[in-house]
Amino acid sequence: MRWCVSAVGLSLCFLAAAACAGERPEFLASPDPAAAALPFSEAVRSGELLFLSGQIGTVPGADNALAPGGIGPEAEQTLRNIRAVLERHGASMRDVVKCTVFLADIGDWPAFNAVYRRHFSAPFPARSALAASGLALGAKVEVECIAQAPRKPGKRR
Repeated sequence: MRWCVSAVGLSLCFLAAAACAGERPEFLASPDPAAAALPFSEAVRSGELLFLSGQIGTVPGADNALAPGGIGPEAEQTLRNIRAVLERHGASMRDVVKCTVFLADIGDWPAFNAVYRRHFSAPFPARSALAASGLALGAKVEVECIAQAPRKPGKRR
């Protein structure tokens, strides 16, 4: 009897996993008409994961102007933009499990880390950082994130 109950329970787990695996990704557009017109989604939800497109330090409502003042202010605005996208889709900075950081100058890594620590606390997400030339709009930094953000029961975002 115990074996039978275990087998049924295990079967239900496999069925639930299969149902989630078959769920189609949800492509999430920005509420900003100019951003929504770009050829990529603001984020994509697949199962319990939320994949954010790379964010740079543009100031909302400033016609795509980067935050002035160098790597510090630009990194600060980039992470604020990430927070805004996460919150729009029911997640928070605590839900982030992985970040990829692109720096126009790898020498800016210490300055970026100082800003990053104000937005994330231990346990920190997994992270990769690399130098990249030609970031959009001449940005000094771009960050993309993956968050664990389960869809709330009965809600489709």
